[in-house]
Amino acid sequence: MKPTVICLTPVRNEAWILDRFLKAASLWADHIIIADQMSTDGSREIALKYDKVKIIDNPDEEYDEAKRQKLLIKEARKIEGPRLLITLDADEIFSPNILASAEWLTLLNSKPGTVFCFKWANFCPDLKLMWISNYLVFGYMDDGYQGHSENIIHSPRIPNPQNFNVLYLNNIKIIHFQYTDWHRMQHKHRYYQVVEKINFPQKSALDIIRTYHHMYSIPKEEKIEIPEEWITEYNKLGVDITSLYCEPENWFEKQILKIIRENGASKFRKLRIWDINWARKAEHYGIANIEIYKDPRKKIDKIIHNFITKTQPIVNSRKITFIDGLIKLLFKY
Repeated sequence: MKPTVICLTPVRNEAWILDRFLKAASLWADHIIIADQMSTDGSREIALKYDKVKIIDNPDEEYDEAKRQKLLIKEARKIEGPRLLITLDADEIFSPNILASAEWLTLLNSKPGTVFCFKWANFCPDLKLMWISNYLVFGYMDDGYQGHSENIIHSPRIPNPQNFNVLYLNNIKIIHFQYTDWHRMQHKHRYYQVVEKINFPQKSALDIIRTYHHMYSIPKEEKIEIPEEWITEYNKLGVDITSLYCEPENWFEKQILKIIRENGASKFRKLRIWDINWARKAEHYGIANIEIYKDPRKKIDKIIHNFITKTQPIVNSRKITFIDGLIKLLFKY
């Protein structure tokens, strides 16, 4: 039997990109299940315009990838029969060759328990260039396996079956729009830094910073032109992938302010988030006691952060790896 194709997507204030995502996903998915985490920007209203969408509520105030994926998978399993689960975020769409590609047929005919890996095509802000990432898991031919990672952040999007087959897809890519709104992406990565610090207090601050500044390490020669046929094919399908809406403000700012208020600024002293004046942000949002959001860094922290920023493009060199090790040892970073 042909499996029912189900797209599983967590959403929290994704109005900037959601309409594009749903137009594209509606081309191949039989069902689109959205776990909405209390969006306040109109995301829910956008999703309700699409016939294939079913919205479930994620009432959790905190960030927890494992919990939200379990919600989505549980809802998908209410649909009877063979199920192909595709797990995309709102800033991800398939390349437009998906339905015409022989790879898609291979995927549909895979046996239960098969895991599907695709490569990200990360669009640059100019919407002319992109870089290709390594394989990531985005799909699963459901066999009912119940086990799932408990990681709060960077949790696998699918269950973790004990014995599984892996299908690597090369022709079909996942177009990733995260980096097209650079300002939003930077705030998102600042937010991820504080989430990691709260949930993994023993993790190296330097490693956290390096992880969320990886986009500054992409060599120029790895950036290639976006295929013109991707743009023209999606235009034919009524999906515009070249216009860009950039939010003047985003919910990550308020979440970071909330976390600083609840935990104290000093807890995040070593993180690379203080290029933003959070006291001024708090004042902008009408938040009282703005002094608690002031930059808590010492002089040595600023020196280390400046070093990290300047060396991120060559972070993989032996010299920088060695110096990073010294910084961790001498300054407990």
